[in-house]
Amino acid sequence: MPPQGSMRGKLLPPEVNRILYVRNLPFKVTSEELYKIFGKYGPIRQIRLGDTKTTQGTAFVVFDDIYDAFDAVRGMSGFNVGGRYVVVLYFQQARVKKGGEDLDVKKRKIEEMKKEVEGAE
Repeated sequence: MPPQGSMRGKLLPPEVNRILYVRNLPFKVTSEELYKIFGKYGPIRQIRLGDTKTTQGTAFVVFDDIYDAFDAVRGMSGFNVGGRYVVVLYFQQARVKKGGEDLDVKKRKIEEMKKEVEGAE
């Protein structure tokens, strides 16, 4: 259930966006489970699970509406999923760490995801 006192229709902080970065997920969690968990906050455009050794336990969740993403961060941060307390953050380009994949590959994937999201609007 979305948190009480939604910010819908109000000015949101500048870091708020529709793309959420979720970490500390159980390695065996499925995208279907995440759709079910995060879907209670609003329609989800896309979920991408980390599938490499360095990205396992992470996911990107893209909401249709920025206010739904805001409510999901407030409601899901610290939520227990499969015995693990997840961390839910707003995606920030500058916080993408070097390591695992080449940074250029990560940037290209992010741009592709943004184009998919914008193209579906």
